[in-house]
Amino acid sequence: MDWKDIFNIEQEKQYYKELESFVDSQYKISKIYPKKENIFKAFELTKYDNLKVVILGQDPYHQPLQAQGLAFSTPKDIKNPPSLVNIFKEINSDLKHPSSCLDGDLTPWAKQGILLINTILTVEDSKPKSHKNKGWETFTDNIIKYINIHNQDIIFLLWGAPAISKSKLIDTSKHYILTSPHPSPLSSYRGFFGSKNFSKINEILNSLNKSEISW
Repeated sequence: MDWKDIFNIEQEKQYYKELESFVDSQYKISKIYPKKENIFKAFELTKYDNLKVVILGQDPYHQPLQAQGLAFSTPKDIKNPPSLVNIFKEINSDLKHPSSCLDGDLTPWAKQGILLINTILTVEDSKPKSHKNKGWETFTDNIIKYINIHNQDIIFLLWGAPAISKSKLIDTSKHYILTSPHPSPLSSYRGFFGSKNFSKINEILNSLNKSEISW
């Protein structure tokens, strides 16, 4: 079983064909992020048979050079966006040491089995949520449903109301759900700080005899 098997199923559906047509047209007429070849980067970096954790974001960063196809992640050579700064603050507070990814590139997390996906996978320059309700939500919901059915003991980390609303797709008798407010500066002080999500994930992985994440 692989991500390709899921993609093959989705690509035959009418909603996906309409989504694909929309996305293709947008890349031709507008500035869209991430680069087209990086839309599915999260699935390339996190192997299906190594999946441990799913972290859900909302939509990609909408400023130049930021989005790279991994939720919350940015290339090494640019300034960390505020949400990512807050994630690193919580890691430092929770684990009593800095993140191993302070440069902003979360590729090492992905390679350890963390699927970093947004509920919407593309965005127009400077227009957050501009690709909302075009079909991406159906696609990512179906990914979650597939993981829910075919996997066991996956930890879902849901930050903010849109991500938390996906809880209904997850069977908690088979999987784990951790929730908190979003790490955005607008909401981080309402419970993201102090949530200790990162140590909790490692505690669960330990209990399952799986290797911890090097955050």
